Amino acid sequence: MNDDERKEPSLLDVTRSVLWAFLGVQKSKNHERDFKHGKASQYIIVGLIGVAIFITILIMAVKFALSLAGV
Repeated sequence: MNDDERKEPSLLDVTRSVLWAFLGVQKSKNHERDFKHGKASQYIIVGLIGVAIFITILIMAVKFALSLAGV
Protein backbone atom coordinates (compact mmCIF):
# COMPACT_ATOMS: atom_id res chain seq x y z
CA MET A 1 0.00 0.00 0.00
CA ASN A 2 1.55 3.34 -1.01
CA ASP A 3 1.18 6.72 0.70
CA ASP A 4 -1.67 7.84 -1.58
CA GLU A 5 -3.83 4.90 -0.50
CA ARG A 6 -3.21 5.40 3.24
CA LYS A 7 -3.90 9.10 3.63
CA GLU A 8 -7.25 10.77 4.09
CA PRO A 9 -8.39 12.72 0.99
CA SER A 10 -7.74 16.47 1.09
CA LEU A 11 -10.44 19.07 0.49
CA LEU A 12 -9.19 19.38 -3.08
CA ASP A 13 -9.45 15.59 -3.54
CA VAL A 14 -13.00 15.62 -2.15
CA THR A 15 -13.97 18.51 -4.42
CA ARG A 16 -12.54 16.76 -7.48
CA SER A 17 -14.36 13.55 -6.60
CA VAL A 18 -17.67 15.38 -6.21
CA LEU A 19 -17.21 17.24 -9.51
CA TRP A 20 -16.40 13.99 -11.32
CA ALA A 21 -19.45 12.41 -9.65
CA PHE A 22 -21.62 15.20 -11.11
CA LEU A 23 -20.38 14.04 -14.53
CA GLY A 24 -20.81 10.38 -13.64
CA VAL A 25 -17.19 9.29 -14.09
CA GLN A 26 -14.29 8.62 -11.76
CA LYS A 27 -11.11 6.56 -11.66
CA SER A 28 -11.44 3.32 -9.73
CA LYS A 29 -8.35 4.22 -7.66
CA ASN A 30 -9.98 7.45 -6.48
CA HIS A 31 -13.29 5.68 -5.91
CA GLU A 32 -11.59 3.15 -3.63
CA ARG A 33 -9.72 5.91 -1.77
CA ASP A 34 -12.94 7.85 -1.23
CA PHE A 35 -14.75 4.86 0.26
CA LYS A 36 -11.83 3.58 2.33
CA HIS A 37 -10.51 6.82 3.79
CA GLY A 38 -13.04 9.58 3.11
CA LYS A 39 -15.68 10.91 5.48
CA ALA A 40 -19.23 10.96 4.13
CA SER A 41 -19.92 14.33 5.75
CA GLN A 42 -17.18 15.98 3.65
CA TYR A 43 -18.65 14.66 0.41
CA ILE A 44 -22.20 15.62 1.41
CA ILE A 45 -21.22 19.19 2.31
CA VAL A 46 -19.13 19.71 -0.85
CA GLY A 47 -21.93 18.14 -2.92
CA LEU A 48 -24.58 20.43 -1.44
CA ILE A 49 -22.39 23.48 -2.07
CA GLY A 50 -21.86 22.30 -5.66
CA VAL A 51 -25.59 21.84 -6.22
CA ALA A 52 -26.32 25.28 -4.75
CA ILE A 53 -23.76 26.89 -7.08
CA PHE A 54 -25.17 24.98 -10.07
CA ILE A 55 -28.77 26.05 -9.28
CA THR A 56 -27.67 29.67 -8.78
CA ILE A 57 -25.93 29.67 -12.17
CA LEU A 58 -29.02 28.19 -13.83
CA ILE A 59 -31.30 30.82 -12.28
CA MET A 60 -28.96 33.61 -13.34
CA ALA A 61 -28.76 32.22 -16.90
CA VAL A 62 -32.54 32.01 -17.19
CA LYS A 63 -33.00 35.55 -15.85
CA PHE A 64 -30.38 36.80 -18.32
CA ALA A 65 -32.05 34.99 -21.23
CA LEU A 66 -35.46 36.34 -20.24
CA SER A 67 -34.10 39.88 -20.01
CA LEU A 68 -32.66 39.57 -23.53
CA ALA A 69 -36.02 38.29 -24.77
CA GLY A 70 -37.77 41.31 -23.25
CA VAL A 71 -39.97 39.29 -20.92
